[in-house]
Amino acid sequence: MRLYFKYLGIQLRCQMQHKGSFFLNMIGQALTSLTTFLGVYFMFLRFHTVAGFTFEEVLLCFATVLLCFSAAECFGRGFDAFSRMLGNGQFDRILVRPRNEALQVLGTNVDFTRLGRFLEALAVFAYAIPKCGVAWTWDKAATLLMMLVCGTAVFIGLFVVYASLCFFTTEGLEFINIFTDGGREFGRYPFSVYGGRVLKFFTFVVPLALFQYYPFLYLLGRAQHWWYCLLPPISLLFLIPCRFLWKLGVRHFRSTGS
Repeated sequence: MRLYFKYLGIQLRCQMQHKGSFFLNMIGQALTSLTTFLGVYFMFLRFHTVAGFTFEEVLLCFATVLLCFSAAECFGRGFDAFSRMLGNGQFDRILVRPRNEALQVLGTNVDFTRLGRFLEALAVFAYAIPKCGVAWTWDKAATLLMMLVCGTAVFIGLFVVYASLCFFTTEGLEFINIFTDGGREFGRYPFSVYGGRVLKFFTFVVPLALFQYYPFLYLLGRAQHWWYCLLPPISLLFLIPCRFLWKLGVRHFRSTGS
């Protein structure tokens, strides 16, 4: 971990060399997510509830997913931009270094400007938490913390899947964005809003609902099953096939010759 924190320090110092550009990019990232928030806001100007959920409840759901995605995109950017690393031969240099290759990929591209979205999500969080009507107890606070931590890990896992497929295609496959950026967009509402098939897909295939929808019902007191609060850690099982696919890709890696 000491090596990873050194990577973080190097990346932050590099990006802060041009402070104006850095902060303008942060603002741009926040404005991008602001359009999503405005879409939710204008929806509730016309309809007071969506599938039985109020505006403040949906905001809590929206902020949770945006926080997870923003943190994953900031610290997992190395996997998200992995196709360029393969194309320019940088991954060849990584393989000859006596350190874990996944850790090096994480550390070589950390985009702190993505924290603009993260700060916006925190602001929405600060508004939604006292307004959503949740009777906060220690177990519900712990559930919310697990939702954030596990959600970030699942999104990073999706970036790892994207990077792993690049070993076989060299160029990135854009369809993965359906689950990363698309998951962020879908996650602004509880997944039950989109119907049973979508909910099942995001439960059993890409487990976004395990840290978003089911524990969210537990927080609101709408779940009949107390074990919904334990589902976020179960979503971490998704990282097992992600790691397997990454190891498979590394084992079959052939240099592009760049």
